[in-house]
Amino acid sequence: MRTDLGDLGAEVLPAPLDAMKLGEFEPEVWIPATHPAARRGTMSLSELAGLNFIHGPRRTEPVTYDAWARVLRAVDPRFEFTDPPFRHWLPIALAFAATSDRPAAVLTSPTVNAETRPGPIRPHKPDAGDDMVRVSLEDHALTAAAALVWSGDLPRPLQQILFDTADGVAAADPEESAGLVPISA
Repeated sequence: MRTDLGDLGAEVLPAPLDAMKLGEFEPEVWIPATHPAARRGTMSLSELAGLNFIHGPRRTEPVTYDAWARVLRAVDPRFEFTDPPFRHWLPIALAFAATSDRPAAVLTSPTVNAETRPGPIRPHKPDAGDDMVRVSLEDHALTAAAALVWSGDLPRPLQQILFDTADGVAAADPEESAGLVPISA
């Protein structure tokens, strides 16, 4: 699966490749609970670019990383990402951001379906960066297209398995598996 294919028209993929677009996905954006945008549940791109920023290293998703950096630098030319202290452990990154001298945000990889974005979310566990809340970005400013690409030469039963798997991935609810609860709960 790749997040950098953009529009998946038939002219983009050479024969015999076929593709199924899984959807548009956004990163999780975590900000301090004291930030004014935390009460609204949404944040503008200019508010986001003004914070210190923690995001995974460029080498893990260079196309998405560079695209997001361009978008944020259009708002603030001095914008830079800071690599998280522990790449694969969100609670540590949230705790690191929550204790920063300057307000900091944490941006994850694109994991949330852009069409099903809830209001502000807090981590379920109090030790998981409880001073941070998840918000959505206004106008879905940072999205990435995800698709499953396969060879049309594969046997039909295998293509059907890939299609069914892709359909299941697109319908999955990431919050259930992440242990997150709405702030109002």
